[in-house]
Amino acid sequence: MYPFMEPSVGIVLVSHSAELAAGVGELIGQIGSEDVPVAMAGGTDDGSLGTSYRRVREALTAADRGGGVVVLPDLGSSVLMTRTVLQDHPHLDAVIADAPFVEGAVAAMVAAAGGADLATVLKSAEEARNAHKF
Repeated sequence: MYPFMEPSVGIVLVSHSAELAAGVGELIGQIGSEDVPVAMAGGTDDGSLGTSYRRVREALTAADRGGGVVVLPDLGSSVLMTRTVLQDHPHLDAVIADAPFVEGAVAAMVAAAGGADLATVLKSAEEARNAHKF
């Protein structure tokens, strides 16, 4: 990263499935920039389907490089788990996107790779819900 550039916004993918989080992470990694930190929090600590407080907290920390973090959860309890972590750790500069998991992640990556700030990356992810496939 160049010294005059603002820190990149990070992206965290929170999924009930480690494989789903890894797959979407791989997809957006191919689309975006190495300068955009991406972290996944998929599955539970024992490898089952579900969400893990520890994995969410660690992913948020890993993806935060000073520009804030946009979190994309897949289903309801991943939202609840992320909210709990953020309430317990208010120093984390993160926002939860109310966005489709895959399309929102792609839109967030494109915006973040272009140097957008946290509010713009969040808005891009959330606007992905209106994208038509045909």
